[in-house]
Amino acid sequence: MSDCCTPDGSCSTNTAQGGTTVVTDSRTTVYAVTGMSCGHCESTLTKVIGELDDVLRVDVDVAAGRVGVTTAGEPDDAEIARVVDSAGYEVTGRAG
Repeated sequence: MSDCCTPDGSCSTNTAQGGTTVVTDSRTTVYAVTGMSCGHCESTLTKVIGELDDVLRVDVDVAAGRVGVTTAGEPDDAEIARVVDSAGYEVTGRAG
């Protein structure tokens, strides 16, 4: 664990270290997504969602129909839904 991390694994500073900005408020939101069926779907969604501002990580689970998006701060659900829909899939909401 690095110096910036708290015991629960979250970051506690917003200082630059070695040219990298440390994010202080990251969160993972899981979305239910329909229309995914293969590795190509996974690659496509990882790419299009990952290009959005403040997105730090994208985890696609095709079999479960879930996409986890880790963002710096509160995610923009409408923007995420827009790029997912534009790629040919559908966000049906946040997954519980």
